[in-house]
Amino acid sequence: MIDNKNKVAAVFGVRNESSIAWDIAVKLHRSGCTVALSYVADTKDEVLYLMEQNGMDTALAGLADVRNEDDISAFLKLVHQIAGPINYLLHGVAFGSQSVMCYSLPGSNEPAPSYIDIPFEDFMDAFNISAYSLLRICRVAEPLLAKNASILTLTYNASQRVFPGYAGMAICKAALENIMIYLASYFRGEKSARVNAISAGLVMTTSSGGIFGVRKLRKMGKFTAPLGNIDAGDVGDAALYYFSDLSKKVTGNIHYVDGGFNIMGLGVDGEGN
Repeated sequence: MIDNKNKVAAVFGVRNESSIAWDIAVKLHRSGCTVALSYVADTKDEVLYLMEQNGMDTALAGLADVRNEDDISAFLKLVHQIAGPINYLLHGVAFGSQSVMCYSLPGSNEPAPSYIDIPFEDFMDAFNISAYSLLRICRVAEPLLAKNASILTLTYNASQRVFPGYAGMAICKAALENIMIYLASYFRGEKSARVNAISAGLVMTTSSGGIFGVRKLRKMGKFTAPLGNIDAGDVGDAALYYFSDLSKKVTGNIHYVDGGFNIMGLGVDGEGN
C-alpha cells in the first residue's frame, strides 16, 4: 500500500463522480494524502458534495477557471496556506466545443462541422483550457511546490493517431504532450519536480460522451485492445504510482493505460481477426 501521509495534492479537473480526476483524488485520499480540489461555477456544488461524502476537507476546495491565472494563484495559495507545500499536482482539465471536435448533435439533421473549418477563436479556447493551462498552472505552482514534487496530466492517443470524432481536440492533446516534456526538462536541478502524462483509453465520462461515435469506439476497444477496455479506476491506479516515491526517477513519460490499444495496427473482431 502506498503511504502518502503528510503529502498534499492539488487536483484540477473533477467535474463529477465519473471524472477520471475524481477517481485519482479518491485514491490519493485513501493513501493518506491531503487532497484539495478546484471547481468552476457549474461544478462547485457537485465537487463540495463529493468531498463531504468522502471525508475530504471542503476548506481545501476553491474556484479556479484554468484560463485565469489569478484564480489558479488564489486556489493554490489557499492550499499552501492551509496544508503546506504541494507534493502532487494533477492537471485533468480539457474542453472542446462542438465546432472543435467536429461532431453533430444526436438527432440533428445538420451535418457535422468540417475539420478544415474549425473556427480559430473556438480552437484557441480549447487550446487555452486543454493544453496551455498546464503551463499556466505550473508557473503559478512552482514557488509553492515541495521538493521532489510530482506533476501529472491526462492525455489521449488521438494526439498520435486519427480519431475523426476528436478532431481539433487532438491538436490540443499533441500540444499538451509537448508542453509536458518541456516542463519535465524545465523542472530539473534544484526545482527537482517530475512531470509525466497518462494516456488513458476511452473511459465513459461526461466529457467523453461528447466524442462522436464513442460507443462504437468502446465496442471496438473491447476486441482490439489485448486487455480490453479500461475504466477510471485503472487510470487512478496508475496515477498513484506517479503520486508516490515509486516514480521518483521518472519524468517526461507518456504512460499508456488503454489495455494495449495503442500497440495495435488494425482493429480486430470478436474472433481476434
